[in-house]
Amino acid sequence: MSTIFSKIIRGEIPGYKVAEDERHFAFLDIHPLAEGHTLVVPKREVDYIFDLAPEELAELMTFAQKVAEHIRAAVPCQRIGVAVIGLDVPHAHIHLVPISEGGDLDFSRPKLNLTPEEFQAIQAKIRF
Repeated sequence: MSTIFSKIIRGEIPGYKVAEDERHFAFLDIHPLAEGHTLVVPKREVDYIFDLAPEELAELMTFAQKVAEHIRAAVPCQRIGVAVIGLDVPHAHIHLVPISEGGDLDFSRPKLNLTPEEFQAIQAKIRF
């Protein structure tokens, strides 16, 4: 069965894509901790990130690094926090979250409630 992330990648359901290459896809999290919170995924469905082959994991992280650079240039923050949780969607993914203090990466915090227009504005700032 196809994951929600695969459906976003294929355009079957809407998403706010910020970057893509032949093996990876990055899009805004619709339940963000901060403006610019982005998910980076391999296009190939793999449930657990550490089940990726070593070279696939390295490529995913290199792609995530490029995305993080664009987020940091677009969103005021000190750093881009990185988290891999992988419990909600059975498709390996990396969270990139703009942060200015350690508590900014606390996933138990309330999520932002952004309008489609706000998501589109953030997407336009980050997209490459």
